[in-house]
Amino acid sequence: MRVATWNLLHGIALVDPSEAPDLAQVASSISADLIGLQEVDRQQERSNLEHQTKTIADAMGLPYWVYAPAITGTPGESWEGATDSHIHSHEHSEQEQDQPHYGVGLASRYPMSNIEVMRFKAAPLSLPLLVPSNPRPRVIKVADEPRVAIIADVETPLGLFTVATAHLSFVPGFNVKQLRKLTKHLSARSNPVIIFGDFNLPGKTAKLVSRWDSLAELPTYPTFKPRIQFDHVISRGLTEETIQRAKASAEVMALAISDHCALVVEITK
Repeated sequence: MRVATWNLLHGIALVDPSEAPDLAQVASSISADLIGLQEVDRQQERSNLEHQTKTIADAMGLPYWVYAPAITGTPGESWEGATDSHIHSHEHSEQEQDQPHYGVGLASRYPMSNIEVMRFKAAPLSLPLLVPSNPRPRVIKVADEPRVAIIADVETPLGLFTVATAHLSFVPGFNVKQLRKLTKHLSARSNPVIIFGDFNLPGKTAKLVSRWDSLAELPTYPTFKPRIQFDHVISRGLTEETIQRAKASAEVMALAISDHCALVVEITK
């Protein structure tokens, strides 16, 4: 079973836009049975009103998907916190939506059940961040936003797994609290649990603060010269042999879209 996580930066291409492949083309190059997506748009003018979770799921041949927005509106402009009424899935793929949203997505080759969304309040802080820009990155002051995680049970060929994907705060300390809240919530599960996403925690910090097992220890940011690991796959309830095989299989994919590499691991028994 291949698991991937990708912060797609709402589909921004870091090459000449006239030469960049579209989102579906890029997504089709990722081979995975489960993928967690972060910084995902739906019905945003900046991304041509595309439903990016559905686009990626269709391109990867993953029939089951769910999208949970963190905000209604556009980051950096006018927005408010989203609610569970804005969650959208393959079961209601024809649902009309005229409001722009921004959040996270989860897509799967296998049926998902017991879908749950965990929401985190925004940190009451603004921090200077390096953001992609032409002709070179620039530093701007950015306010934090509400964050969200999607949790689901997935019946895989390896058995029942609980999986979760999340995009955590960039504010130091707040991201640690959010990860601990998520892992505490999932620690009671008797089946194996895997959490994957952009935690905004560098290197081994995610493993240390969660006390879970890391299945990949590779730099994922920035795509043009990865130096820092912000994107993680952590687990609970896997055997040591499975963990070591997953680490050996881990790979990063520098794609034509986003400033984050996709991170892919193979989980076996």
